[in-house]
Amino acid sequence: MGFSSEQPSMTTALKWLGFVTAVWVQAISGNNYTFSNYSDALKTLMNLTQVQLNNLSVAKDVGKAFGLLAGLASDTFPTWLLLLIGSLEGFLGYGVQWLVVSKTINPLPYWAMCIFMCMGGNSTTWMNTAILVTCIRNFRKNRGPVSGILKGYVGLSTAIFTDVCSALFADSPAKFLMMLSIVPFLVCLTAMIFLREVPPSTSESDISKESNYFNMFNIVAVVVAVYLLTHDLIGSLGHAYDVVFSVVLLALLAFPLVIPAFIAFQAWLDSKTKDDIEDQNGECTAPLLAPEGVPVSQPSQEVNGDAMANKEVVEVNGEIKKSQPVLGEEHTIVEALKTVDFWVLFVSFLCGVGTGMAVMNNMGQMGSALGYSDVSIFVSLLSIMGFFGRIISGTVSEYCIKKAATPRPLFNAASQILLAVGFVIMAMGLPGSLYLGSIIVGLCYGVRLAITVPTASELFGLKYYGLIYNILILNLPLGSFLFSGLLAGLLYDAEATVTPSGGNECYGTHCYRLCFFIMSGACLVGCALDVLMATRTKDLYAKIAASKR
Repeated sequence: MGFSSEQPSMTTALKWLGFVTAVWVQAISGNNYTFSNYSDALKTLMNLTQVQLNNLSVAKDVGKAFGLLAGLASDTFPTWLLLLIGSLEGFLGYGVQWLVVSKTINPLPYWAMCIFMCMGGNSTTWMNTAILVTCIRNFRKNRGPVSGILKGYVGLSTAIFTDVCSALFADSPAKFLMMLSIVPFLVCLTAMIFLREVPPSTSESDISKESNYFNMFNIVAVVVAVYLLTHDLIGSLGHAYDVVFSVVLLALLAFPLVIPAFIAFQAWLDSKTKDDIEDQNGECTAPLLAPEGVPVSQPSQEVNGDAMANKEVVEVNGEIKKSQPVLGEEHTIVEALKTVDFWVLFVSFLCGVGTGMAVMNNMGQMGSALGYSDVSIFVSLLSIMGFFGRIISGTVSEYCIKKAATPRPLFNAASQILLAVGFVIMAMGLPGSLYLGSIIVGLCYGVRLAITVPTASELFGLKYYGLIYNILILNLPLGSFLFSGLLAGLLYDAEATVTPSGGNECYGTHCYRLCFFIMSGACLVGCALDVLMATRTKDLYAKIAASKR
């Protein structure tokens, strides 16, 4: 049975409506990066040392290690179920933290707080896996922009939460945690209705239209980021101003609904025009079909997961065996883990995100050490610049692949060099160094996330992408433990003095200087690995560029 011309267009409209809800989920799912907004409240309430506080943040990040469950589930269960699990887990994990910080209940034992921190951290892995896997499969020919936009909004989510809470609740840690528990749950309920996996576009005209729509998403996202940055620079001008700021921000987040509405309107016009023609002719023209006996041509085999080239099949002693796939073909989990390329990507990712997370988790104490009583501006800068790193690198890397076959890992290498410079600047402790360091760290951390996500799919395929992605994300808890829990925590405590309440404090540039220098060296190691990865994947990206042309 043939489909009417209306159906494909309405399906397209629903696909883009699903993408809009995916953007909303990402815009509220960066709660893992907001720890600095309430870490001081926890430290004071529970009388913690810096190592103990940092280990709470590690417990939060360890939750991402259980993202392997989300990766496995993404290959079996529908998107809505993954979103439901993530939203319920976040509601419980952050809800308990809110009850503690608001003093509604007495502080829980340290081990119990670690469990609820872990639950809160794990909730985002279900959300992000559901969103990324579904959207990259729906828009296979535009993986860079998809990754950049979605990861970009994750970066903005910290600033969105921080600025709205500062505007409406005067930086109350308790109310901030209340929002972290309730808002993601409500937004995920919306995405559960509209976001689902649909067949990707195959024609050149449809793929070109997708690129244009993604450009519109990029423009809106940049406007949101600039709007947040402007608000941070101006500061509060009174309650009425803060309310107006929040309303306008919500309107900007809702604006992308224009795209699916426009597509649906076009579908309605096409349907109406067709009905008018049929009424005039008195009959419906049958769809053109291939002549009987003539097979419909199949799409050509392509690299990077669109129509993956078959693995080479060989016959050994009368038995049919499949050889190890090459880069660009579909890999099983075991096949991917057997490759050198996977582990080069894994370790380079560790160097970039681990050091970045150390700054994000310790920004509250870094600001206090340098005499800042309010670190919300630095948290927002990390978030907003992380957005620009994600969205720029996603779009630019896609363009460079298409035009010059530039291997995506080269962008990771460049970000590692800049990140190493940023850590040196922060180690020097000059006036304004924390502002500049926050900008550089946020930018480079964003590049690292946005580039690695599509790179993994291009190297190892999409069939088991959910699990492969979550194995790579193990670097977040691992990096948090190594660089934040151990390195930053131990070096801070070595410089700090004990307070009468049983905690400790440190003031001055010496508190984190050695930590910054060590992390700078780790970034240089990561840069070398990224250059190696770019060299090893040069031929693959030449094939990908040819297929895009």
